[in-house]
Amino acid sequence: MVEKARRAVSGVYVGLIILFLYAPILVLMVLSFNDSRSRVVWGGFTTKWYQTLFSNEQIMEALMTTLVLAFVSALIATIIGVAAAIGMNAMQQRSYKLMMTFTNIPMLNADVVTGIALMLWMVNFIPLGFNSVLLAHITFNIPYVILSVMPKIRQMNLSIYEAARDLGANAIYAFVKVLLPQIMGGIIAGFFMAFTMSMDDFVITYFTKGAGVNTLSTMVYGEIRKGIKPEMYALSTIIFVIVFVILLVINCLPDKNKNIEERNF
Repeated sequence: MVEKARRAVSGVYVGLIILFLYAPILVLMVLSFNDSRSRVVWGGFTTKWYQTLFSNEQIMEALMTTLVLAFVSALIATIIGVAAAIGMNAMQQRSYKLMMTFTNIPMLNADVVTGIALMLWMVNFIPLGFNSVLLAHITFNIPYVILSVMPKIRQMNLSIYEAARDLGANAIYAFVKVLLPQIMGGIIAGFFMAFTMSMDDFVITYFTKGAGVNTLSTMVYGEIRKGIKPEMYALSTIIFVIVFVILLVINCLPDKNKNIEERNF
C-alpha cells in the first residue's frame, strides 16, 4: 500500500514537472490555431496562420537565413573541431589540460561577453553582415564539437590505426577507414549540437549581425514591441512537431531493431 502511494506521488510529481516545462509550448500551439490576433481572446479555430506563413517573405527569408547559417557553421565547426580534438589528443598531459581549459572558457562565459568581444574584433576587420555572423557561430560552436568528439577519441583503440599503417595504408586511408568509424558517433553528436546551438542563439547573433540580416531569434526580438505575428506561432509549432517526431523515431528505432534481433535469434 505504501509502495503504491509512493509511486502515485512520484507520478504526480513527474507529471507536474513535465506540465511546467511544456505548458508554454502548449499555449503557443493553441495560439497558432486562434482566429484572433489577441493572446487572451479566443476567436475560434482556424488554420489561416499556417496558410499565410509560407507567403510571408520576411519570415521565410529569416527562416532560410537561420537554416543556412546553422548548417554551414555546424559543418565548418565540425571539421575544425574534429581536427582540433585529434591534435589535442596527441599532446602531452599538461598541454592537453591547458587546451581543454581554453576550450571550456567560451562555454562557461556569458553570451553577452562573447558577443561584444566578437563584435569589437570583427568591426576592425570585416563589415558586419552574414559573414560576420557565420564566423561568430563557427567560433562558439567549435568547443561543443571538441567536447563531443574528445571522449570518443580517448576511447578508441590506436593499435588498430597503427596496424593499418604497418600493413601499408597511408595516413588518409587509415584515418577514413579505421579512425573515422570509431569516432563517428561523437562527430554526429557534435554536428547536431552545433546546429542546435546555432539555431537557438540570439545574443551573439544580435551583436555581430549587420543591417538587413535577420534570423528567427532576432526577428522575434524586433517584433516584441509591436506584437509578435501569429505566423510565428505557426512556425514555432511546426518546428516543435518536427523535432518531436525526429526524437520519437530515434528513440523507437533501437527497440525495433532489438525486437528484430531477438526474433531472428
